[in-house]
Amino acid sequence: MSNIQLIIEERATQIGNFMVGRLLPFRQKRMVGPFIYIDHMGPVEMNKRENFDILPHPHIGLSTLTFLFEGSIMHRDTLGNEVEIKPGAVNWMTAGKGIVHSERTPEYLRDSANKMHGLQIWVALPAHLEQMDPEFFHISKEEIPSWTEGNLEFQLVAGNAFARKSAVPVYSPMYMIEIKSKSRQSVNIGKDLYGESGLYILEGSVESDGTVYGSKQLLVSTDSSLCEFTIHENSTIYIFGGEPFPEERFIDWNFVSSDKTLIEAAKQKWIEGKFGKIKGEEEDYIPYPTFKKN
Repeated sequence: MSNIQLIIEERATQIGNFMVGRLLPFRQKRMVGPFIYIDHMGPVEMNKRENFDILPHPHIGLSTLTFLFEGSIMHRDTLGNEVEIKPGAVNWMTAGKGIVHSERTPEYLRDSANKMHGLQIWVALPAHLEQMDPEFFHISKEEIPSWTEGNLEFQLVAGNAFARKSAVPVYSPMYMIEIKSKSRQSVNIGKDLYGESGLYILEGSVESDGTVYGSKQLLVSTDSSLCEFTIHENSTIYIFGGEPFPEERFIDWNFVSSDKTLIEAAKQKWIEGKFGKIKGEEEDYIPYPTFKKN
């Protein structure tokens, strides 16, 4: 990636009772393609008195993508879904005009030590779909396209690339790609990419033009078609990207839209308690943070 435009370091941010490393949004780069929010969760070891508990909260105008490396999360939402996500699977929830969900340590793990490690991602919707009906899909690990090329191991977690298509039902041209390597080798995949792209180093390192970049860095390219680099041994990277939208996207807390009036309406709706309730969690919720906006 000799065309690196920006290097984004993870920044510690608290989500509920959990610390994460935030990559997007960033003050100099709010989005990469349709990706508007990327958090690296963990790795963390929780003792039997600690649990991952994100109380019911609302979203509009986006799809959420949860992808775990370790641990387990129970997803519940106002569509009635109750699904446990495990490593390698994808939870894909499209908020559209509005949905509420919670994410917690499953009941059977709540009194035992466990680990948590993964990615939480928001993908903005095209403007004409921002008010679509909400949807939820769980895609198993076995449904994710995976293949090897030489000594490189690939997964197409979401989107379209390499003449392949993930089972995750995305709504705009995009891709989330995993690449693993046990040995040092050259990678040249620019011909298979499009739009904007960012390369996130989960573990290990990559090298470009004599400079070595380490874990917890997101490298944003100026031209995805020039994506060429050396991956070092025992490295895992993720490439996020796709076609950017022509309109600006605004974020206020958990709300994303190209129209600020939709965000304001959703904010008031949540404050007034007019969103739907999750069965069994009717009294739990995260208040709107009046003192802070993203």
